[in-house]
This record gives sequence, structure tokens and C-alpha cells, in this order.
Amino acid sequence: MSMHDPIADMLTRIRNAQLVGHTEVTMPASQLKGAIAKVLKDEGYIDDFATRENGPKKELAIALKYYAGRPVIERLERVSSPALRVYKGRNDIPRVMNGLGVAILSISRVVMTDRKARADGLGGEVLCIVA
Repeated sequence: MSMHDPIADMLTRIRNAQLVGHTEVTMPASQLKGAIAKVLKDEGYIDDFATRENGPKKELAIALKYYAGRPVIERLERVSSPALRVYKGRNDIPRVMNGLGVAILSISRVVMTDRKARADGLGGEVLCIVA
């Protein structure tokens, strides 16, 4: 069976793994998922990530981060979907919790945070919101 929204699947796997207290979650790898994981690591939401070979397919393993027994990621939701893409111009990029959270954007084959996109004066597709 084919997957219609692999990014939503990635976010759901992270959410579910945090609910049961797992330290690591694995999923099928892709370049976009790796780029999102890199942004999450750079922003301090996850400990680390790695791409592993699992036979002929690659797997993305994400080490989840907890503080005082609670997950660091409190809110993780998909904004744009394959059925309804959400694009924002440089002046309309959303602020998540007045700058405490991060919106992850895809801008012409580059994945970056809302702060970096605003600083560079770029707009793009809003992939997800993390807080």
C-alpha cells in the first residue's frame, strides 16, 4: 500500500513514540524527512538522527529528547498536505507561540525555519509547526 503523506506519517510516528516514552523511533528514510530531522536537531527538539541501511531500503532513526520526564516537543502538527498545499509569502510566514516555537518551511529544495526564512526574505510551503 502506498503512503499518501510521508511527512504526516513521520510526525505521527514521533508523536506516538513520545506518548509511550520511547527513546528512538524509526521510519522509512527520504531526503525531505532527513532535512526536517536536521532542522529539529538544530533547534534542539531531538537529540540526534541517523540514516541506516535496512536491506535494500534506508531507514531514518530519530533519538527523541525528554526533559524532566516529559517530551521536549509539546506540539507537532502538519500544516500543508498533498491535498491542500499551504504557501506563505515572506511577510505572511506564521509565528509559532510568538517565536517560542518553530514553523518548518520548504523553500525551493531547501528546508529551513521560519526565522531563517524571514531573515533571508523568502517565502515557501509551510510543512509543519513544532513547539
